[in-house]
Amino acid sequence: MTLITTLAVLLSGATLATTAWSKDAPAAGAALYATHCTACHGADRAGVPPTFPALTDVAKRLQPAQIKEKIKNGGGLMPPFSQLSEQEIDDLASYLSH
Repeated sequence: MTLITTLAVLLSGATLATTAWSKDAPAAGAALYATHCTACHGADRAGVPPTFPALTDVAKRLQPAQIKEKIKNGGGLMPPFSQLSEQEIDDLASYLSH
């Protein structure tokens, strides 16, 4: 196998792995939400406005990058969740966007 063929095979495998991972993202995001968010925003994401806003339509109010930034850095009464990995933040943001 040539170097180019080997790289092509490896890259296509990485693409397939990424595709398979994204199918699990909602489940991973739901688990993260249950652990880190339900205490304030509720299991149904309805929140307790105005203190804890509803997250049911957060994707209509914020862009994906803004959702991730809010998770990572917090704001207002929301603490930062900087202990979460970038992957966990992506999973949680993906869950909230659905």
